[in-house]
Amino acid sequence: MLYSMTGFASQTTPIQSYCVRFEMRSVNHRYLDIQMRLPEDFRFLEPLMRQAISNTVTRGKIECKVMIESSHQRQPELNIHEPTLHALMAVNQKICAQYPQITPLSMADILHYPNVIVREEINQENFQNDFLLAFEKLLSQFKQDRKREGEALRQHLAERLILMTDLIDQLHTVFPVLLQNHKDKINQRLMEALGEIDHERLQQEFALFMQKADVDEEFSRLRTHIAEVQRIISDPKAQSVGKRLDFLMQELNREANTLGSKSIAVECTQTSVELKVIIEQMREQVQNIE
Repeated sequence: MLYSMTGFASQTTPIQSYCVRFEMRSVNHRYLDIQMRLPEDFRFLEPLMRQAISNTVTRGKIECKVMIESSHQRQPELNIHEPTLHALMAVNQKICAQYPQITPLSMADILHYPNVIVREEINQENFQNDFLLAFEKLLSQFKQDRKREGEALRQHLAERLILMTDLIDQLHTVFPVLLQNHKDKINQRLMEALGEIDHERLQQEFALFMQKADVDEEFSRLRTHIAEVQRIISDPKAQSVGKRLDFLMQELNREANTLGSKSIAVECTQTSVELKVIIEQMREQVQNIE
């Protein structure tokens, strides 16, 4: 099964007295790169979220954003931390007594001082369990989105594999004729240049040329690589195949280049160019496969 490295999922769900909004997106990347954005009070959830993502995704740059707000039905309880407040007021009075020109702390200054306002503590264990259940649903949605993208990529690759096979079949069918035409053309030019020619020597030279111009091996390798790509993209149990497909694209391009370098007719050159165009189209899409 092919999965694209491009995906998106979002979800809003109530968890206890909070409204939690998830947003996850990904793009292609050589490795797995996870970036998390969480409110500070909920950072204890990050390791669990990273583990859950790693269990679902193997490659891609993942950006996960979580916004957590108190629900309208129940506002968080705020308390004053008396020891901190008393210590702060004592310091304030002492400084004002020594330096009368200094403006005393305002109410806003006091309330913004760290640890003066104590928020209601979260029951981490209970919240964590409910949170992870919701997060697993988000991951399932995210995986389905990548799966749909992967199916589109599979169809794209399958169509181009058919085009490549047709091009190879067409050239393979006419290649003996092209080779004979090339032989006749060389023979005619030599006859015109030399008048009489040693046909035995010509046959020897042409036999050497045939060895260099023989593309049966390139045809065979191209078909083998095409069959392997087809096998991979058709295997419902295939996992994390992006790197293997990328390697096969390199091998296909290598054989197409070799086919072009052994060109004995314009048809060979055209086929080589068309194959490389298709392979490049496929390679661009393979870059997005997990």
